[in-house]
Amino acid sequence: MKNSHVVIITGASSGIGLSIGQHLSSLHYQVIGTSRNPNKYPNHPFRLIYMDVLDNMSVKDGIDAVISQYSRIDVLINNAGMGMAGPLEEMDLEAVDGLMNTNLNGPIRVMQHTLTIMHKQQSGTIINVASLAGDNGLPFRSIYAASKAALMRVSESLRIELRHTPIKCTVLSPGSIKTAIAENRYYAPLVESSVYYKQYKASLADMDSHVNTGLPPISVAIKVGKLLNKKKLKPHYRVGPFLELLSPLIKFLLPQRAYENLIAYFYNLN
Repeated sequence: MKNSHVVIITGASSGIGLSIGQHLSSLHYQVIGTSRNPNKYPNHPFRLIYMDVLDNMSVKDGIDAVISQYSRIDVLINNAGMGMAGPLEEMDLEAVDGLMNTNLNGPIRVMQHTLTIMHKQQSGTIINVASLAGDNGLPFRSIYAASKAALMRVSESLRIELRHTPIKCTVLSPGSIKTAIAENRYYAPLVESSVYYKQYKASLADMDSHVNTGLPPISVAIKVGKLLNKKKLKPHYRVGPFLELLSPLIKFLLPQRAYENLIAYFYNLN
């Protein structure tokens, strides 16, 4: 039996978005995923529509297409995003702009068009997928961490703006999840003459190791399913390996220098 709730998931062709869509479909939600290349996935387990979160008109057209068929949007899951790694000093600024446009401006565009619908129907839930990286300054992931931290602050602000409405908003921050994000991450070149060469090289190996040993994407999907059953949502939820989930508490308890030393140790930078 079909659930009457309509869910849009951005970036749903693979990884976490795909897993969320499959899980919610199994719970009988009406799931519509978005992708910049939906034709590449003719046998996708749920419906994919074209949407490029970098293009405001593309976002509008995608939302309009959902409304024309389903007449409502009950849940928006902003999952589309990209990764980035490299020394801040050596980052290509066009790539930096591209990442911030995808990870921050993209969700904002989709929320702007979706909120208009949710206000009209007097209901709706928004889940913005951030990252545990947004809780911390991480070596060689400064721009990625900043983009996710900014998305958290936008979501917190939006929650307060929406408190006089029936619309709910929260952030879900995954830690290390076993996906192909490493294949889709922008990397600053590894240059032997760089003053960061040794540390950056070690950090890259650690990043890949954390992803390869991370939790399966279904762990995030199950968390989303549980959140959608809650009457009230907290501002922030996290899912990931146990030690990573402790990082905000450890950061709060430790002096800053001690915490930085711990992060450096974790990334083999001592």
